[in-house]
Amino acid sequence: MEHEAIRSDIEQKLAAKVNADRKLHNVYLLVHSERLGIHWPMAAGQTDNMVAIPDQPFHTASVGKTFTSVIVAKFVENGLAKFDDPIAHYLPESLMKGLHILKGKEYSSDIQLTHLLSNTSGLPDFFEDKPRRHKPFLQEILDEPSRFWTPEETVEWSKEHLLPRFPPGQGFHYTDTGYNLLGLIIESITSKPYADVLHEYIFKPLKMKHSYLSQFSEPAAKSDYPVANLYLDDLKINVEQYRSFSSFYAGGQTVCTIEDLLLFMKALVHNQLLTQESLHLMQNWGKMRLGLKYGYGLMKLQFLPFTEKYTVWGHLGASGSFMLYVPAMDVFLTGSFNQTAYQSKSMNYVFMNILRIVAQMNK
Repeated sequence: MEHEAIRSDIEQKLAAKVNADRKLHNVYLLVHSERLGIHWPMAAGQTDNMVAIPDQPFHTASVGKTFTSVIVAKFVENGLAKFDDPIAHYLPESLMKGLHILKGKEYSSDIQLTHLLSNTSGLPDFFEDKPRRHKPFLQEILDEPSRFWTPEETVEWSKEHLLPRFPPGQGFHYTDTGYNLLGLIIESITSKPYADVLHEYIFKPLKMKHSYLSQFSEPAAKSDYPVANLYLDDLKINVEQYRSFSSFYAGGQTVCTIEDLLLFMKALVHNQLLTQESLHLMQNWGKMRLGLKYGYGLMKLQFLPFTEKYTVWGHLGASGSFMLYVPAMDVFLTGSFNQTAYQSKSMNYVFMNILRIVAQMNK
């Protein structure tokens, strides 16, 4: 199969997928491989009756955690921090007090940077954990879309309505609360807003000109296209109009394009952002669940059959967003399905269809 025929096959499959599923409104995908000599930006579906364009920006959700973790790793390289530093060194006492109380014992002072980065702090997740006597946080931000949430407020909400899961370092629990704390730690170290550091350390040097922290900053160059609508199951979300999405902050509030995500991932893979040693430390994989491991703001996915050929690393987002590298094939995959109902479906689709098609080119 010639390269263009393979690309056409993938594009047709994407279009057919959107047309066949009423929950799926737009999809963005970039397949890139220097080894194979391919660069395929694609899109299917629409946003507000406008045909989806590959250059269109979209909300990247938890893919933004990788940006946060890379900045912290850069600080460690530069001697500004250590991975085993207690987070109490960087955060005010008022925020630390009562942060992690489990069975009557306070573990707040035991939490280290490494625990936040690897989701092993035991802290609850304000976004997905369900309070016993209060409405879920997601309902809060949907009920009051005009409310601006500071990261401190999301942490205080966690302290008030949720309980920690285990002592620091003694388990795994994915937590946006922990990553918002990392954003505040970045601000403490630099004396600058997290959004400014994001642009200074990542977006500007990599020329990610359409990337920014929604509700906090602006892109270097405004896109000619609107930000793609995000769907929470059947609810359409115009990301720019929901100020309450500010709550995701350092845990996943960035808006990017597929091309900008590729610029970042290539720089990370080729040690243009961090040294090989730092990247290796970030890939100290711990078990998240079957087929999925977690490092420092990075995920490692192994799909059936569990072979190196289908092993990838990068990050996923709750919106069906992805930023991945396939080492055995030297293939990069970036994009999003912009549908929370596709958080796991998107990966199954990408791997069962897209990656297997591309794998044929590696034979």
